[in-house]
Amino acid sequence: MFVDRVTIFVKGGDGGRGCVAFRREKYEPRGGPDGGDGGHGGSVIVRARAGADSLADLVNRKHWRAKSGAAGGGANCTGKSAHDLVIDVPPGTVLLDRDRGNILRDLTKPGDEVVVAKGGRGGRGNKYFASSTNRTPREYEPGVPGEERWLVLELKVIADAGLVGLPNAGKSTLLSRLSQAHPEIADYPFTTKHPNLGMVRFGEDGGFVLADLPGLIEGAHSGVGLGHEFLRHVERTRVLVHLVEPLPLDGADPVDNYKNIRRELELYSPALLGKPEIVAVSKCELTGSEDVRARLQEEIGKDVLAVSAVTGQGLAQLVSEVAGQLKEIDQSCACEEAGAT
Repeated sequence: MFVDRVTIFVKGGDGGRGCVAFRREKYEPRGGPDGGDGGHGGSVIVRARAGADSLADLVNRKHWRAKSGAAGGGANCTGKSAHDLVIDVPPGTVLLDRDRGNILRDLTKPGDEVVVAKGGRGGRGNKYFASSTNRTPREYEPGVPGEERWLVLELKVIADAGLVGLPNAGKSTLLSRLSQAHPEIADYPFTTKHPNLGMVRFGEDGGFVLADLPGLIEGAHSGVGLGHEFLRHVERTRVLVHLVEPLPLDGADPVDNYKNIRRELELYSPALLGKPEIVAVSKCELTGSEDVRARLQEEIGKDVLAVSAVTGQGLAQLVSEVAGQLKEIDQSCACEEAGAT
């Protein structure tokens, strides 16, 4: 089961209370106070873990509470502190405070972590309150309560390249042909309900992660057709591969379909239009697809590829184009980092 949004309650452990005790030993009738401090409560930590690809493990557990620290003891013994509670999530998870609405952290890389609910400090025992004027203190501190909050966790799939386009444009079929992924494929739209990832290999050691993103429709930016559920995954991709169906079943114009998807991306986030885009007409084995490709190429003023997941036509060129774009992005980032240092 793929889950990309959950709401959970987290609470850090309470600190243990301090102890009120007095030293009682032979020949030491007035040994004085020796109550120890309480242990610290455990914190709740959210950590990105490599290999995780969904938030499904969090669905059936809404409350996450770290253990509390133990109370202090006599003989100046400090109570045992509790261990931290770690919640593993996939890289690409955004943490939001549900009530305040602010983003706490964006966990983009494996190993990234954030303390979402800090454990309470242990209370001080009566030994701490001893003084020259108060030799038998009976004061102590209760432990500090741990922090608590409601969290919203949103997963935005991290992929090198993402397939976008209208439903039934052939995205799932193309992904299954280029990688070992097995997305659901059928001859009706909206068979893809969630992103599917596949590793595309090229050359001897090269490869990139390709995501099949659910089909978008007009009005997606405002939530139509679960638009927000789909579009947030597009933000993570570095290169967009826009598939255009040459002969839509509803008789729509392929060029208008292309423009509609670009408009939805812009309305959702103008930054998406700045991503490198590779445009390809799918199902090029169909009669008339070449005319559509030529017309679309003339309309948008850049090269449009022709690909077919059935015959394999154009697939090698498509992979090469994506790999080239990713290489340029990596080189550009390396130059920026070198300039900053």
